[in-house]
Amino acid sequence: MTRTELIGRMATAADISRDQAKAALEAFTDGVVEALTHGQDVRLVGFGSFVAVDRKAGVARNPQTGEAVARPASRTARFRPGEGLKSALNG
Repeated sequence: MTRTELIGRMATAADISRDQAKAALEAFTDGVVEALTHGQDVRLVGFGSFVAVDRKAGVARNPQTGEAVARPASRTARFRPGEGLKSALNG
């Protein structure tokens, strides 16, 4: 599902305009980004959690050449699915 398709589905399900759905989605994503950059987790009970994690520096390999490449330390986001989402996916 693309962002546009998600906005359309949100608009239909909530009986709001596409512009309102787009604004709601942007507010959600902006809120998640802001929380993660400030070291906070975002927990949606029954759906899952967005968490910021630190990746250590290491060595990666270029898949085309096999050459070793230094990978710097960085922060990234992870999503951990909640029980409700897991149950929906597994029947």
